[in-house]
Amino acid sequence: MVIGMAEVVAEAVTPVSPRPVTRAVLRQDWLTPTFLHWAVDPARVAPLLPAGVRPDVFDGRTYVGLVPFLMHDVAGPVGPPVPYAGTFCETNVRVYSVDAAGRRGVTFLSLDASRLAPVLTARWRFALPYVWSRMSIARDGDRLAYRCRRLWPGGSRVGATRSAVDVRVGGPATAGPLEQFLTARWGLHLTDRRGRSRYWPNAHDSWPLRAAEVTRLDDDLLTAAGFADLASRPPDSVLFSPGVAAVFGPHLPVPLPVPQP
Repeated sequence: MVIGMAEVVAEAVTPVSPRPVTRAVLRQDWLTPTFLHWAVDPARVAPLLPAGVRPDVFDGRTYVGLVPFLMHDVAGPVGPPVPYAGTFCETNVRVYSVDAAGRRGVTFLSLDASRLAPVLTARWRFALPYVWSRMSIARDGDRLAYRCRRLWPGGSRVGATRSAVDVRVGGPATAGPLEQFLTARWGLHLTDRRGRSRYWPNAHDSWPLRAAEVTRLDDDLLTAAGFADLASRPPDSVLFSPGVAAVFGPHLPVPLPVPQP
């Protein structure tokens, strides 16, 4: 039987990883993330994905996410966290993907980070689209302010790509089917330096989610990723979390679907 992408059954969305990481290659904490999401037509996302990967959908729509947070205590499989360069502000623009093996994940369109060393390492070693940016996170009680201005590549003093996101955090949020779909992603899809599609699994505790309200959104990162229309309208979903500790396992190949005869 020849199997095409349309016939692949995606694995169930679960609050904890369906594939526990048995051999760690990277450890890190994701602290104070705010998840902003916009529903879009899957056809807009499909051309942006690695080979063998298609948009993951919920009720016929897929989502574009803007997620600012603090990357904290990046470390190897053993030993202490990387000093200084192992903690930094980050904001990613991401979409949701599923491969021919049914593994759900995220695909990053951009990742802004405030430390140059991790940017260079991630671009060279993992072929991830990291960008070096001047960034900050400020918190005052239930209010958070995330700021970003790109430096390299593509940065300039005049007309720099920027992002300003202010949110007010509310009470605990119910992790319903959509909230699980948007946050319970147990790996990422990427194209490696050899042009091969890969899946990089991760595992962590379930996200402790809280409701949140956007009080300011002035963002160019979505525009730079090809979604200029999104930042001009309110997100369809806004969630906050205090964070989780995550571990990544080794990269795995993504099987390419066999074309239909």
